[in-house]
Amino acid sequence: MSLIELPQFIVVGPPRTGTSWVHKVLGPHTRLPVPTKETRFFDLYFSKGLDWYLSHFPDTGNGPMGEVAPTYFVSAEARERIAETIPDAKLIFMFRNPVQRVVSLYRMKFAYGMIPWTFEDALEKDSELIDSGMYYTQLAGWRRMFSDKQMLVTVYDDLSNNPQQFINSMTEFIGIPTITLDESMRTPVYSSDRMTKPRSYLATRTATVVADWCKARKLDHVVDSVRNSGVIELFLGGGDPLPETSPKALKQLSEKFLPEVEGIETLLGRRLETWKVTEQS
Repeated sequence: MSLIELPQFIVVGPPRTGTSWVHKVLGPHTRLPVPTKETRFFDLYFSKGLDWYLSHFPDTGNGPMGEVAPTYFVSAEARERIAETIPDAKLIFMFRNPVQRVVSLYRMKFAYGMIPWTFEDALEKDSELIDSGMYYTQLAGWRRMFSDKQMLVTVYDDLSNNPQQFINSMTEFIGIPTITLDESMRTPVYSSDRMTKPRSYLATRTATVVADWCKARKLDHVVDSVRNSGVIELFLGGGDPLPETSPKALKQLSEKFLPEVEGIETLLGRRLETWKVTEQS
């Protein structure tokens, strides 16, 4: 009986830390799912089975199989399932100033019609916003199931300051040749700075639900074709600017995340002082 080939590495996030950029850079040099970025197999669609999951990966291509899946980071089910299914997987974590990341994630969710609330209300009603910023606590869950040598913890600041050196550390960890970045590959893929409120929350929310329905049925090509056409402008953006976040809310978040930041500082042996300020990016 032939052995099933499984992904050798997974970028487990969390969201809004540069994972789309990493997906773009690694794509030509590894075998990532196509055409979708995220299969959501280990957190949402595990019951569909390995055949469904592996059908997302190209049969041929360069380099090892892998996935960029930022929603896995906060999911206890995902890490348990990965540990059972791919116990030798290499795991890559990407951490960013947690306050800035929460603001960016909120803006993305609002722009895509995933949530309708103010920032302050969203912090109370959407647990992912806070849970995915509890870096050290969540990482401890992964460390209970995987050895430290299987993990690469990276920092978004390094991606911003020296993207070539940042990707070098990642390719060395994965075990693929160095990727030389050209100028077009040195900028973010999806910046929340450009996001606005939807023209119609209902229309955007409906489009997001339909996209998720298609992905669950492996109709990713439909979602991909809409995303790359002018039709997407009917659902995404075009509304009023997203509101600024209150200094009070930012300060409260900074205080909440401080122990998590200090834990990561100890783990990495480096200071992350800019993560302890409350300025909105």
